[in-house]
Amino acid sequence: MNTPIAPSIARGDETYRGIVDQYRPDLAFYESTYRDLHRNPELSQQEQRTSSIAADHLKAIGYCVYERIGGYGLVGVLKNGHGPTVLLRADMDALPVRENTGLDYASKKKMIDSNGTEVPVMHACGHDVHVSCLMGAAKLLHGAKSEWRGTLICLFQPAEELVSGAQAMVDDGLYSKFGIPKPDVVLGQHVFCIYKAGTVALSPGPVMAAVDALKIRVFGKGGHGSMPDICIDPIVIASHIVVRLQTIVSRELQPGKVGVITCGKFQAGTASNIIPDYADLELTIRSYDTTVQKQLLDAIKRTVRAECNASKSPQDPVIENSAHAPATVNSVDQTGLLKTSFADYFADNASAMEPLPGSEDFSVLARAINVPSIFWMLGGCDPVKWDEAKRSGKIGEIPINHSAEFAPVIEPTLRTGVDALAVAALTFLG
Repeated sequence: MNTPIAPSIARGDETYRGIVDQYRPDLAFYESTYRDLHRNPELSQQEQRTSSIAADHLKAIGYCVYERIGGYGLVGVLKNGHGPTVLLRADMDALPVRENTGLDYASKKKMIDSNGTEVPVMHACGHDVHVSCLMGAAKLLHGAKSEWRGTLICLFQPAEELVSGAQAMVDDGLYSKFGIPKPDVVLGQHVFCIYKAGTVALSPGPVMAAVDALKIRVFGKGGHGSMPDICIDPIVIASHIVVRLQTIVSRELQPGKVGVITCGKFQAGTASNIIPDYADLELTIRSYDTTVQKQLLDAIKRTVRAECNASKSPQDPVIENSAHAPATVNSVDQTGLLKTSFADYFADNASAMEPLPGSEDFSVLARAINVPSIFWMLGGCDPVKWDEAKRSGKIGEIPINHSAEFAPVIEPTLRTGVDALAVAALTFLG
């Protein structure tokens, strides 16, 4: 039976600060690790080198390490007497983006993706920050073993960008096959450059949207581009679908409800004078509650089928749900405890987090065993640049996650991330 989640000893600002300041490792090593990871990103399901770096570090400082869970997933376990079990999570994978930051440690790497295509690769979502921070926090909390009791789990997850890595680890027996204890609470963070480096942001309730990804193929009748009258053009059908989909949120969703439908990929044809036989669309759908999620998915399928029927498509469209992750919802009671800890430790550098339309599979790790979870934002924007953007009303122009110019400043981002993970763990450990 798991230990009830509540701090077993009273810890305040000075206690946390004393522990963290005393046991925080030399961050120069983790800054160097971050530069190395940024220079050498790896695509989803190919995170072999990154996983090995984290595994070697955990083994060297005394964790029991379990590797190759759900792909390149990795878990380090540190047992330290009787008490709660706390899981800290970081994701490892990078994106098929050509970096344009101009950093001296910028990625120039290319890899072969799952389609067999060579693509540029970049840590355009900050997972290199997450890995470096968790490695640092693992070292800090190992050094501070005299200050807490319980079990600490450090989990490095693959394939977050496919929103499949967390489920892959669960399906591979994360909590059943390897002898890894089930956590009482699951904790994680994400760097985001709309927040100033040196800050954290946290709120209870929904903080990130659910995501569904759809792959759609619509069919036509191919032929010569000069004779559209005897063809059925799937590009025209797909174009109508893309435009029509934008009316679902604006004309069908109740005002005040949140939903996003984006077509991020439209692919058809091989030459300008050939009408192809089919066209492919790929969509991402975001929502915060299951009712809206169902409404959006039902409306998309209805719209696609209706447009195909209106254009006399020769066969029914193929609609495949290629990815799903639930909304990230912070457990209210536990978030209240952590908000107090963050407010004590970070003072004015801790703020409320506005819900984001982006999505994560982080909460799968908690939902799988019905335990609470908490996810917060870690500021990454250079403080000088952020202050200037704030003064000039240009916060929206700061390069954000998935941008080729996304470049979190190394410090104070890493120090804040290490401290936040340590304070969060200490909040719930005995």
